[in-house]
Amino acid sequence: MPAVTRRHFLRASAAAVAAPAVAAAIDPVARPAGKPALKLSLAAYSFRQALDLKKPTMTLFEFVDLAAGLPLDAVELTSYFWADTSDEYAAKLKAHCAAKKLAVSGVPIRSDFCQKDAAKWRADVDHTKAWIGRAATVGAATVRVFAGSVPKGDTLADAQKRVVAALEELCPVAEKAGVVLAVENHHGITDTPEHLLDLVKPVKSPALGVNVDTGNFATADPYADVAKIVPYGVVVQVKTEVAPNGKKEPADLKRVVQILKDGNYSGFVTLEYEAAEDAKVAVPRHVAELRKLIG
Repeated sequence: MPAVTRRHFLRASAAAVAAPAVAAAIDPVARPAGKPALKLSLAAYSFRQALDLKKPTMTLFEFVDLAAGLPLDAVELTSYFWADTSDEYAAKLKAHCAAKKLAVSGVPIRSDFCQKDAAKWRADVDHTKAWIGRAATVGAATVRVFAGSVPKGDTLADAQKRVVAALEELCPVAEKAGVVLAVENHHGITDTPEHLLDLVKPVKSPALGVNVDTGNFATADPYADVAKIVPYGVVVQVKTEVAPNGKKEPADLKRVVQILKDGNYSGFVTLEYEAAEDAKVAVPRHVAELRKLIG
């Protein structure tokens, strides 16, 4: 499969006609000229209780059916809820999404590249490689990864080196597969824009960018910090809450979307619902609101 180029990335994101062109992560992502084109997706994680494989009341296929009844362009197929990791299962998921006219914006996975234990570090890198393959098979544009947290007794600098080493090994695999790795701003080593970009900027690969999560910064001004990472974003997850100084409050979704537009972001905007209200009630309402806001 050819390397990820601007043209190839656009083909891989079929429903995202104006998805972001992916430049080397050392610089902000190159954006298409003109008005930003935003495509609306829904994260399977929004229905995590129903999809929990320990006691599921919904399958990923049923989640796709639910999403098809909403004004969406795509779905995000969180790895935690795959009942099977075979190529056959991934191919069936891809066909089901296509039949419902939904693209696959991404496949989020768990990972921790900060680990000091060499065997555990290797296991997580290999785990990510396997999911890159599955993401390619299901037709996903991105694979969301976590960097991890600084282990007890370790230093931030040493943990950062291990994360960068993991990304440098993984990016050629992702590039060959035609997907883009997206490092999320999360707790731990990516808790601030500066810490996140310290990991992304050194890796010179067209297959790396940022998963912009609008609800994960627990800083004094989460909106301002989201704006700082939007230029590096290759996919966005929108939460309905923000947490200034760690205190949750309802998100100003109009302001969030405007930050994306001001940053000239083009691509998938994924609702990842985590608030207390029943998802079956809240998700359709928030999808409708985001649909109006992004146009």
